[in-house]
Amino acid sequence: MIGPRRLTLEPREVPLGGVRNMFVLRTLPHRNLPTIGAWCFLDRFGPADTRMRVEPHPHIGLQTVTWPLVGEIRHRDAVGSDVDLRRGQLNLMTAGYGISHSEYSVGEGARPLDALQLWVALPSSATTPGFEQHTELPVVTLPAADGEDAEATVVLGRFAGVDSPATVYTPIVGAEIRLPAGTRVELPLTVAWEHAIVLVEGDAHVAAHPMEQNEMLYLGDSRDAVEVMSEEGALLFLLGGAPFDEDLVMWWNFAGRSHEDIVAARDAWEAGSERFGHVIGHGDERIPAPPLPPVRLMPRTRKL
Repeated sequence: MIGPRRLTLEPREVPLGGVRNMFVLRTLPHRNLPTIGAWCFLDRFGPADTRMRVEPHPHIGLQTVTWPLVGEIRHRDAVGSDVDLRRGQLNLMTAGYGISHSEYSVGEGARPLDALQLWVALPSSATTPGFEQHTELPVVTLPAADGEDAEATVVLGRFAGVDSPATVYTPIVGAEIRLPAGTRVELPLTVAWEHAIVLVEGDAHVAAHPMEQNEMLYLGDSRDAVEVMSEEGALLFLLGGAPFDEDLVMWWNFAGRSHEDIVAARDAWEAGSERFGHVIGHGDERIPAPPLPPVRLMPRTRKL
């Protein structure tokens, strides 16, 4: 237990590289905070008018959580999935020992697109790849101290006594919170978990801290609730969970336990190994792995 914190994490603009010609805002991993619970990655791509073409690429050791805000995304993967994803729906891909997938915006031209892409680190026991789409998720009403009641969509894990139907491997929460204008409400939290909140849209004060758009406020643990309020209305995303208790070596699209795990996965992808399968509906197109850095990859540690 580290106690309550109030640490702001600013997003940084990151190019996705290759021929995709896209930039994203990345908040996790942060140099001082590699994980929040098992959450190990958070990107926001958009809002923008763009034609997204993310060709087949590999993952190990994590779950990808795709949460669209605007637009539609086509997901195809090596376990035979081919689905379109819309606002309010969840795509959850479990990489396990190895999987590959692609993501395209729906349509040929540039379209409005905005989404959150998050990763969840898997325990080493979770080795089987898989995919699930959830088109209906539970919604919780949060009684307001002032103004109208707020609502929370439970995207992943457990929040306010309600469970998402999505498969999880560690104690975790991911929830979208919608605050009407003029609302003040307490969000219930699990005392033993660490939490953070991101302001996606609108204006908000969280634990008396005035939020900037796309900023993340890390709350630490030891809280049973946090007060949030908005003057004009807000969309927030809450993430948290039990601290991830295994070593985590992250590089490119891989989450492993050691340098050797990452090297083996990269070599397998570059060799066209069956480890990652073949993405349905694609030919030979794929994203090559970048060169490994000339140093030994080490587990990420927090510096809080």
